[in-house]
Amino acid sequence: MFRNNLKFCIPKNVDISRGKHTSKLDAIREKLREGPGFADFVSEDRPKDWNDYEGKLKREKGERDRLRLPPWLKTTIPTGSKFSEIKKQLRTLKLSTVCEEARCPNIGECWSGGKHGTSTATIMLMGDTCTRGCMFCSVKTSRTPPPLDPDEPKNTAYAINQWGLGYIVLTSVDRDDLPDGGSSHIAETVKEIKRQNKDILVECLVPDFRGSRANVERVALSGLDVFAHNVETVERLTPFVRDPRAGYRQTLKVLETAKEINPDLITKTSIMLGLGETDEQIEQTMKDLRNVGVDCLTLGQYMQPTKKHLKVYEYVTPAKFKQWEEKGNELGFLYTASGPLVRSSYRAGEFFITSLLKDRKAKSL
Repeated sequence: MFRNNLKFCIPKNVDISRGKHTSKLDAIREKLREGPGFADFVSEDRPKDWNDYEGKLKREKGERDRLRLPPWLKTTIPTGSKFSEIKKQLRTLKLSTVCEEARCPNIGECWSGGKHGTSTATIMLMGDTCTRGCMFCSVKTSRTPPPLDPDEPKNTAYAINQWGLGYIVLTSVDRDDLPDGGSSHIAETVKEIKRQNKDILVECLVPDFRGSRANVERVALSGLDVFAHNVETVERLTPFVRDPRAGYRQTLKVLETAKEINPDLITKTSIMLGLGETDEQIEQTMKDLRNVGVDCLTLGQYMQPTKKHLKVYEYVTPAKFKQWEEKGNELGFLYTASGPLVRSSYRAGEFFITSLLKDRKAKSL
């Protein structure tokens, strides 16, 4: 039952660019219905008894004990030759991945390729040390991280070319120590990837660059296909969850600015649930995102990476995630990926975006 609740849906009667019904979009939907959904990307051995789970899902006021992990969030330890091969290559090229640094629960499935055999990894640019200290994130922090590796753009492009992927996700740490926030480095990486393979689709999950329009513009016009920046949580919780330099309204402005500068970009963001937000606050956040033109939304369960980080306030059930998926479609997002183990980069969502972008490209020829 859990697997059925992870499939992604596409809103009806929404044009890719204008919000109107098109027969071409219907054709894409039909193609996607025949292709893989979220259920196809979830391991077969994950528990499906969540309806019968009687464990505690929410901490009471003043309670300090950590909640026990419910069955639908238990994953297998990553192993396998593909997993080891990717890890070895990343170390050789001195590349970091958010998969490792953020302790993503899907790392085994993505790196090993799952039952479909397609390995993916989200490369984290500008090193493994961030200048910010968000309370949900396990990435290392420092006011003075090591200098940028000038070879990283070429090494990243080389690794991606070796993997033979059609869609790649790049993310990065925040680098407030750099005058341009690292925007030039990110833009150069995108350009290098496109130089080596013009057909590959590139998604960048970028910092907010402290709201700098010039830095947002540099990335938005670099040749990338998907501009992603995560809102992370609802407005009320933002000061407690994110670094003080990361504002809720600033995030909305960054997403709005990217779309304004390059209307052809697909914009994307992600919300973590289980931090103490209310249903009304989640819905308001979704409406705020649609109001600034965000196209794609993912919602996933917050999971405490270490004892030093924020505790989980609530484990949200797959049924509740399903409701948010339906609400996202109702609000008009191109797609809403919603499930306990969904993260901002998730392969079923990438499958949808790939189909959408290929259709756009075909129209422009």
